[in-house]
Amino acid sequence: MDERTGLRERKKRRTRHAIASAALRLFAERGYEETTIADIAAAADVAPRTFFGYFPSKEDVVFAEVDDRLGEVAERLAAREPGETPLQAIRRCVVDVLEALVSEHGEYGAVQIALILERPGLQARALQRLTDTQEKIEGLLRDLCPGIDEIDAVAAAGVAVGGMQSVVVHCRRHGYDPLSMRTALDRAVTIVENGLTTVDALNRPWDEPSP
Repeated sequence: MDERTGLRERKKRRTRHAIASAALRLFAERGYEETTIADIAAAADVAPRTFFGYFPSKEDVVFAEVDDRLGEVAERLAAREPGETPLQAIRRCVVDVLEALVSEHGEYGAVQIALILERPGLQARALQRLTDTQEKIEGLLRDLCPGIDEIDAVAAAGVAVGGMQSVVVHCRRHGYDPLSMRTALDRAVTIVENGLTTVDALNRPWDEPSP
């Protein structure tokens, strides 16, 4: 990536973040139904056409940072270290990504969770994202552990995604500060890990051949 491309990508990320932040702020101040896309665009100092360049709909802007952070998972897992087990790499990646996710938008995190829990349309979108994430994690586990049993991969992905989703919702709903969030995420990952210690493929170093 050359310098010009890098600057362009950073500008896009800033604009996307500005739109999402403005949307959550307006949802908190005015209400979700009362806020229009034109309102969000004006608050973010962009044209409505620019809004649609980043988000297909008002519903999608609610999940902006979720989509962004989940997109980092594969990239972070690819940067694994020699001798590191898949489970160790997943812990490192998941805690870092989810800590950033829970901290995103600060005081408006609780607003986002309330919107999702109160509106069936947003609940449906959240469920679809959870399903997509679980399938993505399952695929990553197959790549990281070529010999992993099919049921082990499905169950491990389900345990990890379900457990982390519950903790993220709890932390955002109750306005956890950054240190408390990190502690909660570490604790949740430990619980998930303890449930996955029987999956042999997840506990062998990357460079150790399968039996």
